[in-house]
Amino acid sequence: MMQTKFGVLLVNLGTPEAPTTPAVKRFLAEFLSDIRVVDTNRLIWWPILQGVILPFRSPRVAKLYKSVWMDEGSPLMVYSLRQQKALAARFPDTPVELAMSYGKPSLEDGIGRLIERGVTKMVVLPLYPQYSCSTSASVFDGVARVLKEQRRLPSVSFIRDYAEHPAYIAALKASILESFEKHGEPDRLVLSFHGIPKRFVTLGDDYQQRCQATTQALTTALQLPAGKIMLTFQSRFGREPWLTPYTDETMESLPGQGVKHIQVICPGFSADCLETIEEINGENRELFLHAGGEKFEYIEALNDRNDHIDMMQQLVTQHF
Repeated sequence: MMQTKFGVLLVNLGTPEAPTTPAVKRFLAEFLSDIRVVDTNRLIWWPILQGVILPFRSPRVAKLYKSVWMDEGSPLMVYSLRQQKALAARFPDTPVELAMSYGKPSLEDGIGRLIERGVTKMVVLPLYPQYSCSTSASVFDGVARVLKEQRRLPSVSFIRDYAEHPAYIAALKASILESFEKHGEPDRLVLSFHGIPKRFVTLGDDYQQRCQATTQALTTALQLPAGKIMLTFQSRFGREPWLTPYTDETMESLPGQGVKHIQVICPGFSADCLETIEEINGENRELFLHAGGEKFEYIEALNDRNDHIDMMQQLVTQHF
């Protein structure tokens, strides 16, 4: 009888290898070529991507990455590696690997290392709390693509999402209450999730519902008055309508409604990255203060907090 050997694969989006135009261009080319991310007809999209998006966007994005780059590298990679190391310490006899959907370490690298170590059952944990076809489903596609080339397949348990998991909500609650304790309770707590095109939802993606589920669970856990918490969507790209309300427009409008002190958390990001550090704690902070706001605090992603690693341990153990 074959003995089961478990292995864990943590997966996040990915990041450029350096804050340079060539590195960002390579990363964006891979990311924006995924049909799950941009589903425009390839005959239309390729000329736009190669002729407009990559040449003009890459230098601008490289400058933004340079502004948030840490001594050890890209924030997303730094925190993801810390998460992997911390989770591996919880499972001394179980291989835990990190992979990225785009860039390095690749899914091929991560899965290959697990198979080399004799893993017969692989638990895949995409680090996206709320499912979307553009994130979690893309990981599923990538894992299937890699396994397609293998002769001997491990069993696979795929964790779709964890939007309402009690340990996830508890970790968010703890981080928020720590911020309240440090800075005082704000007029409004803003939960900013990454946006997706409204069309994706119309076609069946339940991402919006999953974001709402997290918001409701967190509202209940915090026991704050009605209207104290609000959900917004950030990082829209292109011209078609995305999920609303938009975070940037909300930042500009809140001071006019008498909201002078806000705190912002991004529950959909398991690790701090360009979209949280530069877009939220940089651009959106400036928008709020320029519009008349007085106090803005960004609550960091859960990163490698112990309670976040506790949650990952619980999620993975449920599939052993």
